[in-house]
Amino acid sequence: MHIAIAGNIGSGKTSLTQLLAKHYNWLPQFEDVDDNPYLTSFYEDMQRWSFNLQVFFLNTRFRHIIDIRKQKKSVVQDRTIYEDAYIFAPNLHEMGLMSSRDYNNYLSLFELIDSFIQAPDLLIYLKADISTLVAHIQQRGRPYEDLIRLDYLKNLNERYDRWAESYNKGKLLVVDVNQVKFTESKADLGFIIDQVDAELFGLFTEEPKPAPGKKNRSSKTR
Repeated sequence: MHIAIAGNIGSGKTSLTQLLAKHYNWLPQFEDVDDNPYLTSFYEDMQRWSFNLQVFFLNTRFRHIIDIRKQKKSVVQDRTIYEDAYIFAPNLHEMGLMSSRDYNNYLSLFELIDSFIQAPDLLIYLKADISTLVAHIQQRGRPYEDLIRLDYLKNLNERYDRWAESYNKGKLLVVDVNQVKFTESKADLGFIIDQVDAELFGLFTEEPKPAPGKKNRSSKTR
């Protein structure tokens, strides 16, 4: 079984990866952030380092997918290879931070890789407003993230929403983290787990009841 968690910077992907891996006793697969040799340079000079960063991520995530399939164990993955290709790289290109030559080269490489990989059994998209993302980013206090431009974050958010709406590679669960505080509330985490159980194992046939005190929560599937 392979669950992948997608979402903008600061949406809570790593936290949910940890929580779900612990709950199901599955292997967590985390994004290489601390060992990434390009991140700090990228946020200091996006135009200079955008292509290098995206190729690094593409290479790393492809290796992760190979490892997941080789292990033959259930895995919860922090971020997907699709986000780089459909969100981050085109956003950099549109903002003029990646040249058309580099972008086309990147896309060609991704399309080749995509022909060899299998989509996750379930994709969880953590949807969040900019204010929520900024609060989470400030809370975790990574120095290089202080350099993130607000317009960059907003553009990514818009692309994430469009991508989630058109996602057709498999099952999708959308969680509104503005309302579902899974790191603070066991009931909210349980709400997500119920949704995951339904998608993967069909453990209930009716829509799960929201946690006490929660109204109009967005957690849709398809």
